[in-house]
Amino acid sequence: MLSTYVPIVGLFALAAAFALFSVAVAPFVGPRRYNRAKLDAYECGIEPVDQPLTGGRFPVKYYLTAMLFIVFDIEIVFLYPWAVANDALGVWGLVAMVVFIGTVFLAFAYEWRRGGLEWD
Repeated sequence: MLSTYVPIVGLFALAAAFALFSVAVAPFVGPRRYNRAKLDAYECGIEPVDQPLTGGRFPVKYYLTAMLFIVFDIEIVFLYPWAVANDALGVWGLVAMVVFIGTVFLAFAYEWRRGGLEWD
């Protein structure tokens, strides 16, 4: 009965062995020439600046982009199970998914029209 889990356990063992090997070998094969640019913190291409202890203010655009990503990411999460069970759901499943995709498309069109996808 447990023989069906042998491939999964083998895959986990292989992944763990690869991770341990990579961590153990990295100091020996990695680059050894360090300079100031490589030791500095990298912040998405923006030069890091000193900020007060309270932190800087982020534009709302970052949060809107994050929310858009979450909305469309959740759409994909709902589409995968539907694609797997498409045959079993029949016409009702197709209609429900068309309504769902139509609703998400309306949200996308609204955001696009309002300029939520444009970086100023």
